[in-house]
Amino acid sequence: MATMAQSLNDLAEELTCSICLSTFTTPVTIPCGHNFCFGCLDLTWTGPVQLNYSCPQCRTTFDSKPELRKNTLLNNLVEQFVVRGDSDSDVKQEVDEEDVEEEEMDNPDVVLCDSCMKVPAAKTCLTCMASFCNDHLMPHIESPAFRDHQLKQPLKDLQQRKCAEHNKLLEYYCWDHTKCICCYCLVGHKQCQTFGLQEGKMRKELQYKKLLASLNDKMEKASNALDEVQADQRKVKDITQKKKDLLEGEFGEIKALVEEGQMKAMNRIEEEERKVDSKYSYTQNALGKKKNEFKTMKVKVESLLMEDDDLQFLKRATKLRDTTSADPFKPKIKFDEKLLNQIYRGAFSLKEMIRTKLNQPDEAPELNKNPDEDKQPQKYKPKKNPPAARPYVPLPKPSNKSPDAAAAGVDAIPNTREDLLTYAVRLTVDPNTAHKRVILSDRFTKLTVTDNPQNYADNPLRFAHCSQVLCCQGFSQGIHYWEVDLEGGNFSGIGVAYQSIARKGTESRLGRNKVSWCIEWFNGKLLAWHNETEKSLTSPNTTKIGVLLNYDEGFLAFYSVLKKCSQIYKFRARFTEPVYPAFWVFSSNTVLSISRLG
Repeated sequence: MATMAQSLNDLAEELTCSICLSTFTTPVTIPCGHNFCFGCLDLTWTGPVQLNYSCPQCRTTFDSKPELRKNTLLNNLVEQFVVRGDSDSDVKQEVDEEDVEEEEMDNPDVVLCDSCMKVPAAKTCLTCMASFCNDHLMPHIESPAFRDHQLKQPLKDLQQRKCAEHNKLLEYYCWDHTKCICCYCLVGHKQCQTFGLQEGKMRKELQYKKLLASLNDKMEKASNALDEVQADQRKVKDITQKKKDLLEGEFGEIKALVEEGQMKAMNRIEEEERKVDSKYSYTQNALGKKKNEFKTMKVKVESLLMEDDDLQFLKRATKLRDTTSADPFKPKIKFDEKLLNQIYRGAFSLKEMIRTKLNQPDEAPELNKNPDEDKQPQKYKPKKNPPAARPYVPLPKPSNKSPDAAAAGVDAIPNTREDLLTYAVRLTVDPNTAHKRVILSDRFTKLTVTDNPQNYADNPLRFAHCSQVLCCQGFSQGIHYWEVDLEGGNFSGIGVAYQSIARKGTESRLGRNKVSWCIEWFNGKLLAWHNETEKSLTSPNTTKIGVLLNYDEGFLAFYSVLKKCSQIYKFRARFTEPVYPAFWVFSSNTVLSISRLG
């Protein structure tokens, strides 16, 4: 059939006009041998007078227009072809069906009939455990003997529906073991809850429907919880934004107050400067006039001394009077430096108060607070128990002084490190004071030094000459104790300083001025420094140094506390400003770590 259809297709191609691409209508033949519809060719050659005519297919030219005559043989073939048009469609349909069958045979997913093994199966019998095409399925449909057989759509996995152990159809489902079994396996599952496949499917469907309902309920709860969390998140953002706005307003007022205070302080200093400057200007004018009088008198006297005539000399000398006998007077101008110091101390105290307040840990947030309270700024309420400095308690004194302490001329020391730890404080380094070669880590408690300057912002408080740093905490009363761990401490220093210590020049180094005290390791030597005064000390074999500051009694003591507590050195001083722990690191292998006590 396919061959016949192919022949018809070839014949239809030969009976097609190359101009209209349809079957010939009144076909004619021209001298070159090609055939065309009479109307198509005549229309092609119709038009202005042509010198020659050509074949539309091969382009062969003719000197004159050929005489067009009907090709009777070709016309009869066309008529016979048209008559057989209906039969052609049937042939095409059969060819299409054969092609479909061939495609289905080539498809690996098609289940073939187990009887003929050629035609795709129409049904699968689960009783016979075989698949049949429409022809071989007729006994199952027509014979009463096969009416009880269970027919399904063609199953490709028919062998997988058999029990691997007994080669029988899997007809039951064991609920306890959650697997399909055959009739032979049913004997071994007497104690189990078993069902037919259909009932087992129904029970499983019911189970998973309940699970689906449970999942839908949980999804709804999760969605509600998600909405609540998102609402809470938005609420937190709203509250924090309100707090930010309030905080920005409060700090704006603080800045305005500080700027106003700065302006008043500057005006008072400038007023004092103008008052004193006016006195100095007046005095300068008076002294200038006096100097001019002396200069004029000097010229007159020199002119008199050049007179040779005795009579004229005496006459002129009689007229010349010495009006410059009195010495120039320099009045004492009072400058109220005490006022300037008072203004500075006020600004310094304000700064320390703000620094202390900002360094205090944040209070725990109040729970269940009414969000409407955020709408109005709260009035300041003083704390019932504000943090106060540790009260002074005399240090315990041992019965005997150590030889090192006696040699150094120091007072008695505590018996144990535990006595010192009762005054322990926590320290953090102030990054605004750190030299650009100092690296800070471990939450501003560890110091190292590098040759590469760090990208610190410029700050008037930052040390610019020595690789030093001050702590944030300053002490103006009480007793305070802290410890420092040393690693590779051949070039380092530990001490205290006033905030007013210089930041530039050699005088900014610890111990090289009146406002700092320290012990330092330099080239393997341990030295004590204060006010450019150096004192050699015995270097203890330790890597942990304790520092005790007694502000009220005015002394600063250093201890070795690694194995046993022993005093290294003690400074006596009368402190007049808040004292800040200070550190100096010079060598790249030096590491200073502030211990976290308490």
